[in-house]
Amino acid sequence: MITQDSQQFIYFANNEGLLEFNGANFTLYPSPNETIIRSAKSIGDRIYTGCYMEFGYWKRQSNGILKYYSLSKNLKHKILDDEQIWNIIDFDQWVVFQSLNQIFLFDTKTSKFKIIKPKSAISRAFKTNEGIYYQTYGEGLFEIENGTGKLISGDALLMKNKIVNIFSRNGKLLIQTQFNGFLELSNGIISKWNTDADADLSNTSIYSSQQLSDGGFALGSVSNGIFIISKEGKLIYHITQNKGLSNNTALSIFEDFDKNLWIGLDNGINCINLNSPVRTFSDDTGILGTVYTSILHDGKLYVGTNQGLFYKTYNSNEDFKFVNGTKGQVWTLFSNDNTLFCGHDSGTFVINGNVSQHIFANSGTWKLEKVPGHPELLMQGNYFGLSILENKNGNWAFRNKISGFDYSSKYFEITKSLEVYVSHEYKGVFRFQLDKNLTKTDKFQTYKNPSKGKNASLTQFNDNIYYSYKEGIFKLNKKTKQFEKEETLSDVFKKDDYTSGKLMVDNSNRLWFFTKNYINYFSFGKLSSQLKHNIVPIPSSLTNSMLGYENITQISNSIYLIGTTDGYYTLNIDELKFNKYKISMSTISINKVNETLRSASIKGHSDFKFADNNITFSYTVPEFNKYINAEYQYLLEGSQDIWSEWSTKPTINFKNLPAGDYTFKVRGKIGNELSENVASYSFTILKPWYRTNLAVLIYVIILCICAYFINRAYKNYYHQQKEKLIEENNRLLEIKELETEQELMKIKNQQLEQDFESKNRELAASTMNLIKKNEFLSMIKDDLKKNSEEGNKNIKSVITTINKNISEEDTWNIFKDAFNNADKDFLKKVKNLHSSLTPNDLRLCAYLRLNLSSKEIAPLLNISVRSVEIKRYRLRKKMDLAHEESLVEYILSI
Repeated sequence: MITQDSQQFIYFANNEGLLEFNGANFTLYPSPNETIIRSAKSIGDRIYTGCYMEFGYWKRQSNGILKYYSLSKNLKHKILDDEQIWNIIDFDQWVVFQSLNQIFLFDTKTSKFKIIKPKSAISRAFKTNEGIYYQTYGEGLFEIENGTGKLISGDALLMKNKIVNIFSRNGKLLIQTQFNGFLELSNGIISKWNTDADADLSNTSIYSSQQLSDGGFALGSVSNGIFIISKEGKLIYHITQNKGLSNNTALSIFEDFDKNLWIGLDNGINCINLNSPVRTFSDDTGILGTVYTSILHDGKLYVGTNQGLFYKTYNSNEDFKFVNGTKGQVWTLFSNDNTLFCGHDSGTFVINGNVSQHIFANSGTWKLEKVPGHPELLMQGNYFGLSILENKNGNWAFRNKISGFDYSSKYFEITKSLEVYVSHEYKGVFRFQLDKNLTKTDKFQTYKNPSKGKNASLTQFNDNIYYSYKEGIFKLNKKTKQFEKEETLSDVFKKDDYTSGKLMVDNSNRLWFFTKNYINYFSFGKLSSQLKHNIVPIPSSLTNSMLGYENITQISNSIYLIGTTDGYYTLNIDELKFNKYKISMSTISINKVNETLRSASIKGHSDFKFADNNITFSYTVPEFNKYINAEYQYLLEGSQDIWSEWSTKPTINFKNLPAGDYTFKVRGKIGNELSENVASYSFTILKPWYRTNLAVLIYVIILCICAYFINRAYKNYYHQQKEKLIEENNRLLEIKELETEQELMKIKNQQLEQDFESKNRELAASTMNLIKKNEFLSMIKDDLKKNSEEGNKNIKSVITTINKNISEEDTWNIFKDAFNNADKDFLKKVKNLHSSLTPNDLRLCAYLRLNLSSKEIAPLLNISVRSVEIKRYRLRKKMDLAHEESLVEYILSI
């Protein structure tokens, strides 16, 4: 069974449970006892279901999810073994649950049951405006009155035929049988209602049926698809698997609020848009192929495809027929003075009914156009330039090729001044002037702006030439001969993704083109010359057109044919009206990072923990038309100030929302019609625990305590600093006293040094005096020796006296005493460092300490200079000095 609730959501009794479809998503609710749900019925705010030995109802919770409540749990002793609930009917305050053995009547006001137990098995129960009926095998048709079954007909026809459904018609009961068509019951008399569809229904097993809102009937068969019959009994449609059904066995039929027909199949679900402005012709055989062009000519519909040219009588159910000789790709169909031309990969044909005449074969033909001022001529765009066709005595023939331009001319336009504009996808836009005879052009200009573009196109609309590619739509300025961007038209590409620049103009002066999500057309208003933008919300994914080869043909004032890769579909723009829909929240889910989603209430105001700041909103507009997609736009107040872009996605996720108050708003759009309402939901992301008022109070208390201890610590610190400062001041005073003492010591040392230097100078002076004295005495001695006569005792006595005065030992003792006074402990230090030194070596060290030269030392030692040098050499050896080390510098450093 199939049913629909007040929100227009559709529900299906399914093998796995209760299946819900809200227009955007399917949701499966598993059956309460893991058995097949056989029946479902929406009544009020409840969805009643029946399955194996169980029945009850589902009710939507605050989080938008259905919850099951059992009604049969208190009737377990009255439910038969293996009993299943096959049908549910509502009538006034009663809900009727029907199995094959008994009927349970549930009073929704008192929540009490009544049970009807027929003598034999029940085939099915039915509801009309007058009452509730049921058929039992071998007994006839019963009506429920006062909680019991009353036989109203035991006619043999009813005994032999299984009743599929019962309807009210003209005060009579119209009974739909399985194999015998319709019967009428009036005043207890059964009669046959003969219809025009009886022949089509013969030998067909009808399993399900539904009376439609227009009074007609939809019949579901076993293995023979769906029959749609008018209220007069005329067959309107017979829809089978080769016409779109998933399979040919229809177990249930349901008409929704929008008059769509839902089919519960043996395996699967189909929805038939009976009142859709779109009608589809699908060529599942592959014979027809991709439709590139079409035209209605002399009551025949011609379609040009990649397989050739086909035709059939318009509005007939006959198959398409092939026009002989047109095998190959047909690019264009053009009617001129009741003559039909076919632009083909092989050239140009004139078509008369089902006969083709090949009038041009030099090159493939893209397009044909009338030549202004020359009704007898046609210009055609070919693979290798442009050429002219001429009408002579009623026969069209090739006249000439236009020389000077040899590029492929898929899109071209010619002005009244015989100026030609050509769009080449890979080379850009060209302009050139034809001569009066339309035979040649001297030169052509290539436009740098606008540039070339994929799937670009060029057309003439309202006496203006337009060029379209991915950067926008450009209009030719007739004065400057330059293309200028037409902002009004180009804005369409900003609002929707570009797929193709193909521009088409119909007989009603409408400019058509295709984008990713829409079919667009511009028309002039009745009261103004402003262009009005109209959209048909059919996305390219459903139109299935060949990109760059989109085509739309006006068949009548309101009906247009649009070619696809596997046939075509027609669009009636007068019937393109959109109902007012309400948008609703379906679910709201929250989760922590890297955790599973949890459902939240979709009603009222909600508070969410800060950790649950990832929120997913799901919403829907219950629109079930195959070719029309709902679009959504949302706004999150508290986070953003403007509405989002329109999107077909029925969910949005907000991650890591900061704490604060928010209101989520969402609205829908079907075509140009906004939803009746804006669904809104207010919620608050609570502050994290560390930002709550209690936490702030604790922070204040902790801050006060910290401030107290910090203040105390600062007081202690400054007290310590004060004491430390006093100590430092005392220490500084002590240091200053020490510095003063050091200064005094320094002065004393300086005085000592001065005294030492003075003594050194005195020692040096005395030493020099000794040296000079000894030298003087030596000179006297030498002179006396030279002048004395041998044996002169007086002179010898003087010489002896002189020798005593220049005695080395006496001189050294005097010097030693003076040297020790000037350089205390030097000789001891030297002796400690070099214990092997003799007194003579120490004497030499003392003389070297005074920085005396060898010449100055020789008289003091009463030896020659050469002997001093030898002594210095021996002293170096004893001190073990390196060759490069100075003896004097070493002694001075001790």
